[in-house]
Amino acid sequence: MKILRIIARLNVGGPARHVVWLTNGLNDDEFQSLLVAGTVPPGEEDMSYFAAENRVSPVFIAELSRELSPKDIISLWKVYRLMREFTPDVVHTHTAKAGTIGRSAAFLYRWLTWQTLIGRPRKLKVVHTFHGHVFHSYYGAAKTRIFLTIERMLARFATDRIITISRQQFHEINGDFGVGRAEQFSIIPLGIDLSQFDADTTSRAVLRDEIGASDEEMIVGFVGRLTAIKNIPMLLEAAAEITGDSSSPKMRFVIIGDGELRAELESTTKDLGIERAVTFLGNRTDVSALLPGMDIIALTSANEGTPLSLIEAMAAGVPFVSTAVGGVIDLAGEKVESRDGYDVCERGITTTPGSSTAFANALIHLASDEKLRNDIARDGREFVVTNYSTERLVSDIKRLYRELAP
Repeated sequence: MKILRIIARLNVGGPARHVVWLTNGLNDDEFQSLLVAGTVPPGEEDMSYFAAENRVSPVFIAELSRELSPKDIISLWKVYRLMREFTPDVVHTHTAKAGTIGRSAAFLYRWLTWQTLIGRPRKLKVVHTFHGHVFHSYYGAAKTRIFLTIERMLARFATDRIITISRQQFHEINGDFGVGRAEQFSIIPLGIDLSQFDADTTSRAVLRDEIGASDEEMIVGFVGRLTAIKNIPMLLEAAAEITGDSSSPKMRFVIIGDGELRAELESTTKDLGIERAVTFLGNRTDVSALLPGMDIIALTSANEGTPLSLIEAMAAGVPFVSTAVGGVIDLAGEKVESRDGYDVCERGITTTPGSSTAFANALIHLASDEKLRNDIARDGREFVVTNYSTERLVSDIKRLYRELAP
């Protein structure tokens, strides 16, 4: 079975690693996979090196990028032409832009054949994975309505199966925003390489030695792109509230990642007077080695799919505090206790989006309770090991493709 997998760009983040792992795992006696990717824009780190490390050689289409552009017609033509050459059985798209270009090209490929005249279009199945969605918190109302209309049309006319990576995301995309029919959806969680988080190969000292943290300091980490949707100013505001309160546990904040907002965020840190408490480490390829040095991982996003940064932190035994958005709700599990603006859950603490005070209070609560941190860390790691391996991910996708085969 020939699989053509398409993503808009191999930039730093979970989707890039996801498609590389799948492409690598679906090249065997049963499947042949080809990965297509677009251009990584200036200001974002290219993860092509990760593809090379996993023996994946993508086909790059320069005109395919994240933003709407007149070049989209060129990328549509090139993807369609590639389909004619590769003759896929399944076209599987990832992320919004690749989903639009890839599924449009697949629609043309399926129907633009003389056999359509006798009722025999090309045998092709089209799958799209939502890693997140842009239906709130990204754009203004008018642009959001346009994107939502496009997604509804693509789901109706150009998609055989839609994958969401969490149950909460399915409820949002299908239930709240009316994309697709419920029977079109499959829920297939992410998968990660768990071997990098074996206790025998990790050390708490790597990160702490690098930033010069003392034994009594609690390290709160953030891992991700420095973009508006992550709402990192809220994390910095929470840090300012904590460092300004002498009764709070002593905390250091480490921000791993890069993006167009880095200079602005560093300036905000100085304006808040917390530059001694916050360290920007930029993009790192050794995140798995740095995670064990954290006491808490923080995520302040306004919108998420299922954040790979939290899954990896859970695998490393690091408890999290996060805004209650998207698949974070599924990661956190059942609510155990409600406080003012935040909930203590089975595998993490979730807070009201947009409230720096609630987030600060949640961080203080977790930092002050060693038993709670240990319990959440233990339950989180068990949950991830059971549910989020790459082996399980590849197996689930193979099963889906077999179901779709004619």
